[in-house]
Amino acid sequence: MLSFFQAIVLGLLQGVTELFPVSSLGHSVILPQLLGWSDVVAAQSATESYFLALLVGLHVATALALVVFYRDTWARIIRGVLTSIGTRRIETPDQRLGWLLIVATIPAGLAGVLLEHSLRVVFAKPLAASGFLVVNGVILLCGEWVRRRSQGPMAPRRRQATAHGRRLDDLGFRVAGTVGLAQAFALLPGISRSGITMVAGLVRGLDHEDSARFSFLLATPIILAAGVYKLPDLLGHNGDGVRPQVLAGSIAAGIAAYLSVRFLSRYFTARTLTPFAIYCLVVGLICVVRFA
Repeated sequence: MLSFFQAIVLGLLQGVTELFPVSSLGHSVILPQLLGWSDVVAAQSATESYFLALLVGLHVATALALVVFYRDTWARIIRGVLTSIGTRRIETPDQRLGWLLIVATIPAGLAGVLLEHSLRVVFAKPLAASGFLVVNGVILLCGEWVRRRSQGPMAPRRRQATAHGRRLDDLGFRVAGTVGLAQAFALLPGISRSGITMVAGLVRGLDHEDSARFSFLLATPIILAAGVYKLPDLLGHNGDGVRPQVLAGSIAAGIAAYLSVRFLSRYFTARTLTPFAIYCLVVGLICVVRFA
């Protein structure tokens, strides 16, 4: 059965790794195995288990932390979308951003409903997660390579050095759909949701700051919807006996997620994905050797 210590550790892990481009699902599969939490490992790949109830709480808490951090932005987006529905026109940046997020949410949402459960059961294994973590590192490096290549001799690290770069205001709906489709690959443990959507944004011309902002905003409805959709798991028999532990883990996840997005929103104004790519490659390769 899930202990309070395990729930809090997994909550902290979720809150940090969901937003850092290193894969929350991958880490939640690998760490319990390294710590010898065999009951948690077995629950992750089971068709029905208390781990499903834990995921509900952690997802909702992470999404609420993002809502709180971006509360002013979300208030403008919601007002903008409602106004554009009434006028049947998209006239402001907030209206456009709202509809871009809606378009980008659709492919990941459909993939989550259709494939999340089956992919979790099949791939929620330490060796598979370790391998996908290595792939995630390669993806991050490739994104940085494409970004540098598109910038030519210009330094891509600061906004003032990217005058010809695409901004969120200029993002097309087809590009938004591409970014949203990329997010669906995060259903594989080891592939980071924030990482792959940031890479998709970089490849399509966004800078690091706008890619991160769009990624975090896009993650909010997806993570929240995943939690709400699975709410019966928490309220039903899967949550029996673990709801206090889930609450403790969720509080830890919410605090960690808020601090993480606060840090990363500043970090990506001047820095790149490269350190996270190196981390994924090193840790992933070590874990592949460990679990092989």
